[in-house]
Amino acid sequence: MQVIQAKQALTPGGWQSDVEVVIGENGRIESVGSASQTPTHRAALLLPAPLNLHSHAFQRAMAGLTEARGPDPSDSFWSWRRLMYTFLDQLTPDDVEAIAGLVFMEMLEAGYGAVAEFHYLHHDVGGVPYANLAEMSERIVAASENAGIGLTLLPVHYQFGGCDLRPLNGGQQRFGNGPDQFLRLHADAAAAVARGPADFVIGVAPHSLRAVDSEGLRHVLEQARTGPIHMHLAEQVAEVDEVLAHMGARPTEWLLANHAVDERWCLIHCTQMTDAETKDLARSGAVAGLCPITESSLGDGIFNGTTYLGAGGTIGFGSDSNIHIALFDELKTLEYSQRLRDRSRAALATPDRSTGRVLFEAAANGGAQAGGRDTGRIEIGALADLIGLDDDNEWLCNRQGDALLDSLIFGGGGGACIRDVWSAGRHVVRQGRHFRRDAIISSYKATMQRLETDI
Repeated sequence: MQVIQAKQALTPGGWQSDVEVVIGENGRIESVGSASQTPTHRAALLLPAPLNLHSHAFQRAMAGLTEARGPDPSDSFWSWRRLMYTFLDQLTPDDVEAIAGLVFMEMLEAGYGAVAEFHYLHHDVGGVPYANLAEMSERIVAASENAGIGLTLLPVHYQFGGCDLRPLNGGQQRFGNGPDQFLRLHADAAAAVARGPADFVIGVAPHSLRAVDSEGLRHVLEQARTGPIHMHLAEQVAEVDEVLAHMGARPTEWLLANHAVDERWCLIHCTQMTDAETKDLARSGAVAGLCPITESSLGDGIFNGTTYLGAGGTIGFGSDSNIHIALFDELKTLEYSQRLRDRSRAALATPDRSTGRVLFEAAANGGAQAGGRDTGRIEIGALADLIGLDDDNEWLCNRQGDALLDSLIFGGGGGACIRDVWSAGRHVVRQGRHFRRDAIISSYKATMQRLETDI
């Protein structure tokens, strides 16, 4: 049993002072109340640790390698994508496990308690399946266990190179499966997740409307009847145009008309939606999975957060390409995008909650829903995904309540205030450092030394 005493804690009922949170041996919160026991840990501020709802772990190794302009003066997402495929051809299962280990460590140190890994690197170079079809999925599970992060594993169904059903080529071949082979891979990945910690979850991720056809999408969803469903949707103008040309409707319009989109669904990016589509998706109950740092990096566009939240929509946040894993910066980047577009301030604030409060609670609640994880709140029975922070510093200055959250997110030093992180009760970050930091970094550096020689 662990006993945390906090000067302030953000609970479903609002801010509480001098709070004691007890974590049971099962990794769940046993009690929340006034201090009554000798604490094992103290925190100035205790927050629920959000789930990172969208990650491609392997892309962390590309950070900083795609910032030079290519021969095309109109450099774009699509030129970045070509470079990513070239990079893919170098990665072995050992590489993927080492890179994922670093990513998951960095997420925990940034304040995430769990991750939904949108995992589509399945096969060897050229698309040759490994003898163990779920080899790469098992490496993600192993990296998660080693880091101690909660995991929602999302094996990705990826079959075609576009809406015209062209075959995969180059690096894409490592992603590809027909529906039946994918379902076998998914079953093996689910077995690997079941062998992991009790808080690990399996879901499914049809990659996008470009990469699966309508028949294959329906077949996979008919078999994957439980767990979260994640899909990239309406990220790029060219994607919208392609889907419209081949399927007769824009991506969001087509998906809502052809599938029962509900709370199980998490649609990633959604940066190219009309106002009507934005409101319709909000009313569906699905989570809009936002990755503002990556969307900025790739020039995707700006998610219409004011309209979506105004229509009662649910959002959450992910680090996607993992070029900069910083929970509080993701929240700030979304808010600033709304301000820049509308020439406004405090765009997402409400009359009773500050901007920081709205953003953080959205991250906690939306992440939990998207990950199918019983977390996102400091409440009896919930998984103990928690962040303990210091407030006696130049960024937070012992502030209270919503002003404290606003300073954490917008003051520039939020990440440096993190002292402790728990994932399902596992105390994985202590005094700001992951408990396996040195070994994980050493393994990653050895991997990168070899990769950068080969690329």
